[in-house]
Amino acid sequence: MGRLTNNTAKYYTMLTFIGLGLYDEKDITVKGLEEVRKADCVYVEFYTSHLMGTTTDRLEEFYGRKVMVLSREDVEQNPSWLSQAKEKNVVFLSGGDAMVATTHIDLRLRASDMGIDTAIIHAPSITSAVSGLSGLQNYRFGKSTTIPFPYTRKDKTVVSEAPYDTIKMNKRNDLHTLVFLDISPEKGFMDIKKAISLLLEVEERRGEGVLINSLAVGIARAGSDSPVVHADYIRKLKEYDFGRPLHVLIVPAGLHFIEAEALVKLCGAPSEIMK
Repeated sequence: MGRLTNNTAKYYTMLTFIGLGLYDEKDITVKGLEEVRKADCVYVEFYTSHLMGTTTDRLEEFYGRKVMVLSREDVEQNPSWLSQAKEKNVVFLSGGDAMVATTHIDLRLRASDMGIDTAIIHAPSITSAVSGLSGLQNYRFGKSTTIPFPYTRKDKTVVSEAPYDTIKMNKRNDLHTLVFLDISPEKGFMDIKKAISLLLEVEERRGEGVLINSLAVGIARAGSDSPVVHADYIRKLKEYDFGRPLHVLIVPAGLHFIEAEALVKLCGAPSEIMK
């Protein structure tokens, strides 16, 4: 099939990466929706992120197209579907923005090596949404990190220390840290309580004091009609009920006075942080 160019009578094909936004089927941009409806094949992956406010059936109903769900193996190890973009217009959908995950950049490079033209249509991302929801200034965020679920190795439970080290480095440089929480087919969606427990376990084992007096901000269901955003000292935040996933965690560094005011007035942080 393909699409007709404006200046010639020839058809061309390509692979278009389209972000789906934060929460449900309506978060896609108008431009993205138009491209989905014109595509020959529509694929989606939900392992790097997940739209908690919708289902594949609702995506298909809203977009008016069949949507084929790809597994992690289909995307990272055996993306044989890519070759279809040599003869058809193929759309690849993912939660959040289209190019935040490294695996999506790898797909684009593979397509380039195959002689396939690519395009990107961006959408709302949690990396920008957290600033608006929390009031923390976006240019003050350092390297982000992900807390994975513990795993077993040689009959021992292993808790990754990498997220703790990233927070420690960012705090040293007076930068906030955005902490993503693991999504696992077997273990489900990590919540903020579990994430904080893992961070504190590392801190207690190492005997360091990076987090003991730190504030933290939890955000749940960003992009929905009723997101939950709450800030408190990290041990107290661990007991707060954020409800259903998806959750993310922010560990702030030093606060600008406007950031402190925002955390108190918008996120319920203790008023003492404004002093």
